[in-house]
Amino acid sequence: MFATPAMAQTVGAAGAAAGGPQEMLIQFAPIVLLIVLFYFLMIRPQQKRAKEHQAAISAVKRGDVVVLSSGMVGKIVRVEDAEVGVEIAQGVTVKVVKSMIADVRTRGEPAPANDGKS
Repeated sequence: MFATPAMAQTVGAAGAAAGGPQEMLIQFAPIVLLIVLFYFLMIRPQQKRAKEHQAAISAVKRGDVVVLSSGMVGKIVRVEDAEVGVEIAQGVTVKVVKSMIADVRTRGEPAPANDGKS
């Protein structure tokens, strides 16, 4: 009536051999499900957000108000290939690498350089 350790080992080995690939599939199914869940809940939205951020950075133009990764807010006065000139105060312009732009707040119409404010 009591099972001996030898008997328990033989029953366990026979049960695993009888299940074969089905048992292995059932054991790995939760792991595969978690990987798919992480992809759709974490990886895919992050890739989408990164793609939108890259599109926003590449579309900046003169007159846009941007927020830099340091938290400074300024207006773009010059756009180059890899850098932009950002006016952070009246008459104070700094050169910033485009990838350091965190957000484009408002998009402005580019005004000619010699127009005064009215």
